[in-house]
Amino acid sequence: MKHFLIFFSFILGVLFLLSPASAVAKVNVFACEPEWAALAEEIGGEKVEAFSATSATQNPHYIRARPSLISKVRNSDLLICSGASLEIGWLPILLRKASSNMQPGSIGYLMAANIVPRLEVPVEVDRSMGDIHPEGNPHVHLNPYNLILVGKSLADSLAKIDAENASFYKNRYRDFSSRMRKAISRWESEAKSLKGKPIIVHHKSFSYLLDWLGMEQLGALEPKPGIPPTTSHLKNLLQQLKNNPVDVIIRTPYDPDNASKWLSEKTGTKEIILPYTIWGDKQSGDLFALFERMIALLKKV
Repeated sequence: MKHFLIFFSFILGVLFLLSPASAVAKVNVFACEPEWAALAEEIGGEKVEAFSATSATQNPHYIRARPSLISKVRNSDLLICSGASLEIGWLPILLRKASSNMQPGSIGYLMAANIVPRLEVPVEVDRSMGDIHPEGNPHVHLNPYNLILVGKSLADSLAKIDAENASFYKNRYRDFSSRMRKAISRWESEAKSLKGKPIIVHHKSFSYLLDWLGMEQLGALEPKPGIPPTTSHLKNLLQQLKNNPVDVIIRTPYDPDNASKWLSEKTGTKEIILPYTIWGDKQSGDLFALFERMIALLKKV
């Protein structure tokens, strides 16, 4: 009987070691936006499980801290978000349920806007200015150089959380950085014709992209950031465009289309939807495809 119990225990141990549940656990990454989940997959490969709290069709300013998100963040090891108050309406609620390793100042807490140079940082802020971010424009992922900077910090954090695979993450980062720099060089060559082109945006979602490409933003459909377009503001824009025409009106997949369509019809200016983030359209399934697609769409105008 004793020998049988020993043999039975041995068999159970072998089965446990062979079972999927006993496999080395992946690092669970909670990303606030699709671009950061995609970056985590680029750097972490098969050793991470990345989840995005939002999709390309959702405005990341305005989502609910749903129970499903609370459950996800509670079971995550690393948080990566845009920051600069982009998620101020919902992220603090989730962080109350997150582990101590994912609190501000911890190794599992990454805000992209804290890592890169920020645009449009206001000198002063008051409520009359609309939805102004005191820390600057939060849509930092649309300059590909910023992805390289954030990727480095992400690789460092993953290496600390999962020290056994530190060299794996650092090698993945080096490969990503090399591929991204080569792609940037090609994109900048292909996009030379876009430099100086005047455009109108719906919201200042594309400031980093336009700054990188050297395009000129002459106005926005929103009278103030976060304030829906008004009739009087659109009429003023219409008058402005009669004297200073633009090449295109751009918006994200989640921006309402009524204002851009109205202005397009009145002026004859083409309006386009740029994907903005991963899966913003069918051609934008990863970070490289995202920039390929946006540049291709802008060059068609």
